[in-house]
Amino acid sequence: MWFTDEVVQAWRAEPRTTPGGQPHYSALAITTALTMGMVFGLALRQTERLIGSIIGLLGLDLAVPDHSTLSRRARTLEVPPLRRAGTGPLHLLVDSTGLKLGGAGEWLAEKHGTSRRRSWRKLHIGVDADSGEIVAVEVTRRDIDDAAMTGGLLDQIADPVASFIADGSYDQDQVSQAVAERHPDAAVIVPPRAGAVASASAETAPTQRDHHLGMIVKRGRMAWQKASGYNLRAKVEATIGRYKRVIGDALRSRTDQTEATEVAIAATALNRMLVPVRPNYVRIA
Repeated sequence: MWFTDEVVQAWRAEPRTTPGGQPHYSALAITTALTMGMVFGLALRQTERLIGSIIGLLGLDLAVPDHSTLSRRARTLEVPPLRRAGTGPLHLLVDSTGLKLGGAGEWLAEKHGTSRRRSWRKLHIGVDADSGEIVAVEVTRRDIDDAAMTGGLLDQIADPVASFIADGSYDQDQVSQAVAERHPDAAVIVPPRAGAVASASAETAPTQRDHHLGMIVKRGRMAWQKASGYNLRAKVEATIGRYKRVIGDALRSRTDQTEATEVAIAATALNRMLVPVRPNYVRIA
């Protein structure tokens, strides 16, 4: 591990020109510390010691943010938006998963043997089908419908969307409307639910859903999945699995602001890991 000259220069916060206390650490310093704690699964006190150890080994004259500062700054930290490395139209894969709320409650349940209803949050994620990068992420309460977060995920994406691919829980009018409002030419590839019927205008002006439904009726669902590109959705499931294996299946934060910061930093870290570990395939025959 190393600190570049640019990071060393930007470690300290810029002088404040407005009334109030002067911050000692820049947003870059706080983000760096929180990222290292996230990747290595450390509590804030442990993160403070790790950063201090690295700075000492490198012989740098930099102050170490304490755990209280990290906790306080995480509430207002502005994490840079997710941006993919590639260019061109984006094939967006969307899915959601549950994240537990860990903490003292689990320790008490283990110690005293009591059972209680576990609290959890819902992680909504958008992935680039070509690169596997996370391009949009949101964390909400568990009672928020997946389809209701379509607009919020799309608003995080600056590139043109060529297709929107999701599972049957997104088979709702609000999803098609959200995609059409932002990317009129995008294909919405969502499997119609069991028992779905065509729209009233299917004969004169069929919708994308009508076309999907017609192909499923004629050729079967498996053939439709292959022809439409729906099978690419497996990549977002793999990304969710990678999130839970590397970052964990539980949130460490306790407020809405810090939970949003946590998942944004986690998504950024996972994207950076893709660059050195993604294999290059070369056809030899």
